[in-house]
Amino acid sequence: MQKETSKKEEIIGSETVFEKIKSRTPWIFGNSLRKPKISYPRLKLPRISFPMPSRSLSLIIIFIILFVLQTGAVYFLVRGPPALGANSAGDPIFIYNSIHESFIIEGIVASILILFCSIGFIALFQASKYVYDKKMAVSILVIGLMMIIISFILLQYMLDVKM
Repeated sequence: MQKETSKKEEIIGSETVFEKIKSRTPWIFGNSLRKPKISYPRLKLPRISFPMPSRSLSLIIIFIILFVLQTGAVYFLVRGPPALGANSAGDPIFIYNSIHESFIIEGIVASILILFCSIGFIALFQASKYVYDKKMAVSILVIGLMMIIISFILLQYMLDVKM
């Protein structure tokens, strides 16, 4: 058997961009300019692992945050509006007459209606999961559509009263 002396071929992909430019254009850089190759030590740092919450818990937390933001909590903290008001006869009113102002209860009711509408859209999405059970899909679809339509009508009514 004869031992073959094979020459180790260079791997083309191992060249850096700078080395490729230098090999093709030696008159620009010459031999005086070289880029050092630095090998960095591989450190094993301790990792902290946090337990991840479930998807449903994450969605619940997101909905709570959205609910708080939709109620206008920042507006209520900054402006400090009254919870309820009264007209000149002393009867309580729940909706402020101006578009630019609102009562605390008005913001909470509007936020509940928007949350109700969001749950309706989630129900529409859930209806698409029951492809093979048509009766279940149609019932979830009708419930979702009714939630969306009812919340839209009530929000429009609130805006109509404000105007």
